Amino acid sequence: MANESLSFGPGRRTVRGNVGSVQLKGAAVVYRWRYQDANGSDVQGPDTTWEDQVDAEDWLSGHWVALVESGIDRVTLLHGEAEIYGPMSLHAAE
Repeated sequence: MANESLSFGPGRRTVRGNVGSVQLKGAAVVYRWRYQDANGSDVQGPDTTWEDQVDAEDWLSGHWVALVESGIDRVTLLHGEAEIYGPMSLHAAE
């Protein structure tokens, strides 16, 4: 990520540095997966978060089979509430 400055309104401090590590109201912005079924509806999945995108992707590479077996069809990677990419099918390409 780019080295940037962010300001959060009047009376709030300016944060400089890697915007991926910015904390808002004391909570770190984290990566997580959104899980969906074959119809594109959100479904429950593991409630796990990571501070690093690579860690989130590594976790998915080790757990995608179990996710498919539990009925999850596709996933979207989120950073906070922002979509990084997806939805991405968990099924092998034909």
